[in-house]
Amino acid sequence: MTKDQKNEVIELLKGKFSQYNNFYVADTESLTVAQVGKLRRACFSKDVEMKVAKNTLIKKALESLDSEKYAGVYDSLHKVTALMFSENPKDPALIISSFRKESNGEKPVLKAAFINGDIYTGDNQLKALTQIKTKNELIGEVIGLLQSPAKRVLAALLHHHEQKAGGAEVAAEAAAE
Repeated sequence: MTKDQKNEVIELLKGKFSQYNNFYVADTESLTVAQVGKLRRACFSKDVEMKVAKNTLIKKALESLDSEKYAGVYDSLHKVTALMFSENPKDPALIISSFRKESNGEKPVLKAAFINGDIYTGDNQLKALTQIKTKNELIGEVIGLLQSPAKRVLAALLHHHEQKAGGAEVAAEAAAE
C-alpha cells in the first residue's frame, strides 16, 4: 500500500468516525469469505456500514480526531478488525448476536464498542449492548410516563362521573315506583 493510499484510507475512516456517534470493533479473523459476505449483507440490511482496515490506519485516524476521546479503543486494535458504524447504538450488537446464533459459533468477537462517547471493551459486553435503549425507545418511554398521570386523572374523573350518573338513574327509578 502506498503512502497516498494509506492517507486516503485514514481520511475515509476519519469521515466515518466523525459521521457516526456509534461504532463497534469486531474480530472477524477466522470467518470464511462466505461468512464475511453474509455478515456484510446483514449489516447492509440494517443500515450498518462495515469497513475492514489495518489496525495502524484505524489508530491513526482516531488519534488525528481526538487521541484522548478514543484512547480506550486502542487496545482492541489487534488481529483482523472489522468496524461497524451505525446511527442506532444497538444494531451492530444485534447483528453480531444473531450471526452467532445462525452459525452456531462464537465469531465475530466483539473487541470494543464506542457508544455516544462511552467505551465498552470485551466480548462480555455484547449482551448488555443488545439491551441498550435507542433514542426513540427512550422518547417513547418518557412520553408514556408523562401521559400516565393524566390518563389516571381522566379515568378517575370519568369513573366518578359515571357513578354520579348511575346514582341519579337509581334515584329516578325509585321515585317513579
